[in-house]
Amino acid sequence: MPLKPLVTKSFAKLNLYLQVLNKRKDNFHNLSTLFARIDLADTIIFRKRPDSLIKIKCDSRQVPKDKTNLCYRAAALLKQELKLSLGIEIELKKCIPVGAGLGGGSTNAASVLLGLNRFWNLNLPKTRLVKLGAKLGSDVPFFIHQTKFALGSLRGDKIKPLISLGKLKLWFILVYPNFKVSTPLIYQKFDSYLSAGRSFSQLTRPRGNVKILTSQLLKKGKAVDAHCLFNGLEVITSNLYPVVNQVKNALSGMGLDKVMMSGSGPAVFAICDSCMQAQSLRSKLRKQYKSWQVFVVSTV
Repeated sequence: MPLKPLVTKSFAKLNLYLQVLNKRKDNFHNLSTLFARIDLADTIIFRKRPDSLIKIKCDSRQVPKDKTNLCYRAAALLKQELKLSLGIEIELKKCIPVGAGLGGGSTNAASVLLGLNRFWNLNLPKTRLVKLGAKLGSDVPFFIHQTKFALGSLRGDKIKPLISLGKLKLWFILVYPNFKVSTPLIYQKFDSYLSAGRSFSQLTRPRGNVKILTSQLLKKGKAVDAHCLFNGLEVITSNLYPVVNQVKNALSGMGLDKVMMSGSGPAVFAICDSCMQAQSLRSKLRKQYKSWQVFVVSTV
């Protein structure tokens, strides 16, 4: 009897805090970050194949369907590591904007590892999946943990789930100004800035740190000091793409003070007091800025 298709959700993330600490010998960077998983999600459908091939289907022209696709790479890695001859069709229905700083590719890779672990009855422990995920991308281990909030260190791939924040629900207005940003390019520009003789402290001056932000979330819930939100890549991305500051200014102009870019951008979010406030702001933004994609999202 053929296996029924398996349908899974692949959630996006925001970085509520992102500090680049230093460059590593492997050319990656050591980070200190606070991840928040949000309910903006892609859908991934797994279907059995009669052969040993990996086939990718996707409704987005921006997503490659070949061996460079992260879903393909995740499935191929599992097959290689476990010497499997199984085939799979992976259908990806995109809702997370591509190249937005929201972890779209990474969450898809994680969902394929988790999904195929179930679909193929592999029974691999989470620790093994996390190690495999780290080979595919620095953000992948966060999504493997399937947690609402987590601290990330090293390349961002060493994850400490924050179970104590499990009941906290944050609402956000999220704006994607409809263009892709290359994460490697942003880090390259970051390094160029440093090689010009400027220090990390000149480039990134957080007034708080990730522990202070985590403590505030734990004690105050939504009442977080705006200066504790921090993204050290924001100055680089906004210099290259001034529209990032335009989005930030639009949100600030609506009375929001907890406004920040996620990841390497260009998506910008603001913490809202409620779902109702976020929906009201979304309506205004959509009328005023028709070229932007505007979402109301919450932690999940």
